[in-house]
Amino acid sequence: MRSEQGADPTKRRHGGWLLALAILAGAGGAYAWHTREHAAAAKPAARAPAAVPVTLARVEQGPLAKELGGLGTVQAYNTVQVRSRVDGEILKIGFREGQVVKKGDLLAQVDPRPYQAALDQAKAKKAQDEANVKNAKADLERYTKLGDYASRQQTETQGAQVNQLTAQIAGDQAAIDNAATQLSYATIQAPIDGVTGFRLIDVGNIVNAAQQTAIVTITQVEPIFVVYTAPEEQLGEVMRALAAGPVPVEAWSTDGMTRLSEGRLDLVNNQVDTATGTIRLKASFANKDHALWPGVSVSTKMRTGTIPDAVTVPDDAVQHGPKGLYAFVVDDQNHAHMQPIAVGRATDGRTQVTKGLTPGQTVVWRGQSRVQEGALVAEAKPAGPAAHSADNAALASSEAR
Repeated sequence: MRSEQGADPTKRRHGGWLLALAILAGAGGAYAWHTREHAAAAKPAARAPAAVPVTLARVEQGPLAKELGGLGTVQAYNTVQVRSRVDGEILKIGFREGQVVKKGDLLAQVDPRPYQAALDQAKAKKAQDEANVKNAKADLERYTKLGDYASRQQTETQGAQVNQLTAQIAGDQAAIDNAATQLSYATIQAPIDGVTGFRLIDVGNIVNAAQQTAIVTITQVEPIFVVYTAPEEQLGEVMRALAAGPVPVEAWSTDGMTRLSEGRLDLVNNQVDTATGTIRLKASFANKDHALWPGVSVSTKMRTGTIPDAVTVPDDAVQHGPKGLYAFVVDDQNHAHMQPIAVGRATDGRTQVTKGLTPGQTVVWRGQSRVQEGALVAEAKPAGPAAHSADNAALASSEAR
């Protein structure tokens, strides 16, 4: 007992500090181990890269139309400036501006009274001369019956008078015909079927045959022409197609979004424009719906033949790279790979591939901007009403559950 009480207080304090340090070290180690385990459990596993959403298409093989594009202008089949062929006052206008008229429809009426009077006068003159020739023929008949009792000179003179009066009647008939023609000119009629433009002369104005101002202009739009150009390099192909039969030509809006009408090639100009290196062509269209209008600019598609077994892809599948044209081909594992290609013609949204692809392969049609060599791709979810309907159906199913 005495020895324990006599122990060194310094040693007791030193042992206490060691015990405290040991307890703290154990607690720190336990805390560090717990923190590492918690962090390891909270850290998610690394995910595989997500597939790039794209639109896919098949490489197809089949007939492809050979088309040549161009730019042109619509021209009226016929254009007529209607003028008066006689002098007089306009009494009536018989059309509305912009009206579709038929050949023979009344356009304007010039005062016909002077021409009717001239016709009546010519008819009266003929009737007078016919009476004179009748009397002259009667005298000639009497002189002839007298035989030797009438002098030969008298008979011949009377015969000449009959011939003179007969010729005069023929002149009278010509005058009647001329007066009737002038009278018909007083009624101005449409010379062709077509559409009227602005009226340039109103009722009450005086017109004459020498004036230059037209009453109205009529343009024939059924049928109608489209005049367009093609490079001189295509002349041989066009001529061969034209020799083989009718060459179909389609007229489209200048943005290429709307087909306006379909017709056929009628004319290849007889010379090439040396300044531009192009040849002018003319196509006709029935234009029953008046989709084409004189002066409108259009784009044209002229079909010169068909490629029977063309390998084709959608136009947007063809990409331009630093080394030339290529397309992204998708393998069986849905990975995209760049494939160099060579192309030919493009028609109706599809491009002919002459080298690099085979029928049945799958290519990336749209969405190439995010695709790289070897990237994983997947068919994009359709957008629009179909996608909204699918989302609504899934939401309704989840609510039911």
